[in-house]
Amino acid sequence: MRALTNALDTGRMHHAYLFTGTRGVGKTTIARIFAKSLNCERGESADPCGECAVCTAVDAGRFVDLLEIDAASNTGVDDVREVIENAQYAPARGRFKVYLVDEVHMLSKPAFNALLKTLEEPPPHVKFLLATTDPQKLPVTVLSRCLKFNLKRLLPEQISGQMRHILGAENIPYEDAAIAELARGADGSLRDGLSLLDQAIAYGGGSLRVDDVRAMLGSVARGQVLGLLQALVEGSGESMMAECARIASFSPDFGGVLDDLASVLHRIQLIQLVPGYRPEQDDSDGDALAGLAAQLAPEDVQLYYQIATTGRRDLALAPDARTGFEMAMLRMLAFRPAEGGGAHAERPAASAAPRAPAQPPRASAPVANERMHMASVAEPSPARAAPAPVAPPAAAPAPRAPVATDANGLPHWDSLIEQANLRGPLGQLAQNAALREREGQTLVLALQPMHMHLAVEPMTGQMEERISQVLGERVKLRFVEAHGAAAETPAARAANAREAAQSAAEQAIEEDPLVQSLKREFGARVVPQSIKPFEH
Repeated sequence: MRALTNALDTGRMHHAYLFTGTRGVGKTTIARIFAKSLNCERGESADPCGECAVCTAVDAGRFVDLLEIDAASNTGVDDVREVIENAQYAPARGRFKVYLVDEVHMLSKPAFNALLKTLEEPPPHVKFLLATTDPQKLPVTVLSRCLKFNLKRLLPEQISGQMRHILGAENIPYEDAAIAELARGADGSLRDGLSLLDQAIAYGGGSLRVDDVRAMLGSVARGQVLGLLQALVEGSGESMMAECARIASFSPDFGGVLDDLASVLHRIQLIQLVPGYRPEQDDSDGDALAGLAAQLAPEDVQLYYQIATTGRRDLALAPDARTGFEMAMLRMLAFRPAEGGGAHAERPAASAAPRAPAQPPRASAPVANERMHMASVAEPSPARAAPAPVAPPAAAPAPRAPVATDANGLPHWDSLIEQANLRGPLGQLAQNAALREREGQTLVLALQPMHMHLAVEPMTGQMEERISQVLGERVKLRFVEAHGAAAETPAARAANAREAAQSAAEQAIEEDPLVQSLKREFGARVVPQSIKPFEH
């Protein structure tokens, strides 16, 4: 807008402008305003009056010197040749003859070649305004002769503001939540948003209610999406399927539900990983999002986001949309780490044992670069083992009896972490801390310098509250920087256990008779980083 304004105000205008962007963001609208600015009877400027004969004629679509060409319908060279022949004549009424070519990428190659000649040597009284949703299809010879302006998608807040302006002018009652649903459904296109607005007003009988809009769009309330995540946190298959059934009762667009779920997971991750991020002021679910952010591990949020987006893509391959949606949610539940799992609370991996060969290898079998996995002799793996039941995380603990103490008489830190249900960012802080001493009602926790940035509000306050409930007394936490030897933290112990398990697994693979036979007979090799110890 700045470039166009400066060009009009200074009189330094190019002969051809290209407006690109998705549908409904104002490409042809800007081109028409530009035509009014060039020909307004009150002077050439970036602020046409909108009242003179030229401006009103442009608005009414009857200005003779504004020639709009729909390239999708007029793709041939004959259509363009007529434009070129008329371009040499002076404008009939205005200062400039303006050619607005919409969807210019639809022109045929001969038509582009014909247009190119005029773009190379344009008459001084002619301006070309080209609009397209697909600029990659334009020849580079045309692109190089145009000033290109890329119109961005409109933000939901911009679309909401325009809708409120229109509804206020029309005296149509509306609910803010309904406006928000329509703005999200517009997907950055104001024209799509206004079309949905007209449809929603008709659907609601002259008013705009959120329930009507959701029914029309096939969308669901965000609270129901949050219910899915809460069921996931609890690890409850029954609750998960109950939420899925409740959502299905609205006959929604299941792809849209997965989109909403991915959007919520994105905002949860922002809360977890971006210091100082706060949900939007008009977000009524901010507290619920913060609660979920404290209960979900950041790496799990990434996993669930990927499952949601992949499930959205694969819906067309499912027997039906509901089945595909439910399988995406069950996939999240199946891959949900067991209690205490995840990077924030690692479980020691069981040492690996060699796998006995089932039968001698066939000479014809291609085994080079074969990826080898470890299995436990004590726990043979069937073809389809049923996943172990996952215990739901503990709810906010009520006051309990004091936990076990260590050799120094201090509360056992690992037990405190488990009973206080410290997960997500809270779990990351706790796992990297070591309980050093107790000073009255204050627990002193040591952190390595690289982790001191984690000990900030509101996380430290939330941790104090949970640990106080477990201990049955009010305690304060004081974090100090660890010096000298690394403190023995739960995270350090878990890392040592992982390294020991990995080393044992690699050694077991190297000593496995079948692996040695494959190497000797077929020149096979173990792919680096492919050995993973099984975890119990």
